[in-house]
Amino acid sequence: MGVTYKYFGAPNSAIAANVPVSMRPEELGGDELGMGGMFTSIKPETMAAMILTGIEGIPLHKVPPLELVVLHPDYAVVKLPMTVVDPLRSIGEESVGAAAFIWSTVPDRGGPRDAFTVYRLLREWQDFSHRLHEARHQPYCLVWP
Repeated sequence: MGVTYKYFGAPNSAIAANVPVSMRPEELGGDELGMGGMFTSIKPETMAAMILTGIEGIPLHKVPPLELVVLHPDYAVVKLPMTVVDPLRSIGEESVGAAAFIWSTVPDRGGPRDAFTVYRLLREWQDFSHRLHEARHQPYCLVWP
């Protein structure tokens, strides 16, 4: 059985903590904050590492830990550092491609290995980071089995 990750935006941790309480995960097409979220099988730790190592050049062991907002028997909510979405807003096509290539060559890590898959994922995250910025939201991830 796999784990599903739902990335979404919220203005603060208190509101993010209530998202799963008010909806069952299978109902989460978007979220009640008016922002369509993203479903993926990519762990938030991997997503953070992919962006920070590929775009910011931060060594893998220096990627900041995620902040646990809620740990419930049925789900968890974690907050990603803003440093994970901020760099994506200002970079162009070439930098996204370079970051995807860099990540595809990093040894001993989870996540996709194919550079094109990483590129597509980073482009989705670029769009996500723009939407977060416009809504003045922080990035969060809902995790449930």
